[in-house]
Amino acid sequence: MNDQTPGTYGPQRKAAARNRVAIIEAAHELFAENPLVTLSEVAKRAGVGPATLYRHFPTREDLILGAYQHDIERMTTAADEVLARNTSARVAFVEWFEMLSAYIRLKHGLGDALHSEAAQEMVRASWGSATEAVTKLVDACVAEGTVAAGHDPADIIMLMSFLWRVPNSEAGVAQGRRLIAAVFSGLENAPKPL
Repeated sequence: MNDQTPGTYGPQRKAAARNRVAIIEAAHELFAENPLVTLSEVAKRAGVGPATLYRHFPTREDLILGAYQHDIERMTTAADEVLARNTSARVAFVEWFEMLSAYIRLKHGLGDALHSEAAQEMVRASWGSATEAVTKLVDACVAEGTVAAGHDPADIIMLMSFLWRVPNSEAGVAQGRRLIAAVFSGLENAPKPL
């Protein structure tokens, strides 16, 4: 028998959803600072008790995967946001890839936690939504005239992967922007078949 009355069930579910988001956001921040942060520190930063954290994420891997999934969803919706916020599609393209590279540097800091079979399956599943986000950015650049038509968005993601290898410093940001400019020089021309 359900001991929850209909009047309390809705608010409890909303509170649980808020707690889940708070835990994921705290995990994201703390994993960025220290990939080895304890789950009790995550619970404290989220403002919840350890039992609440473990109810949502029974293991450390579950929490890491939850944070990863949340970040992928946030990155894919960010393509629309950066396009809406910028008058230049090229500027939006650069901003989005810089956001992605910052996230991927964080992901690499989590080390083995994202190399499990469950994590790899999530990475594979997220490829489609990432490609859709890049397609929006590329289409906007094509319409603007800063990218030639015919480039494969999946190829562009692979090409831009250099961004998560540059150092996380002012010099790294400058190097990344020089490399993006070189990429755009190539993207201005239609792809040539080999």
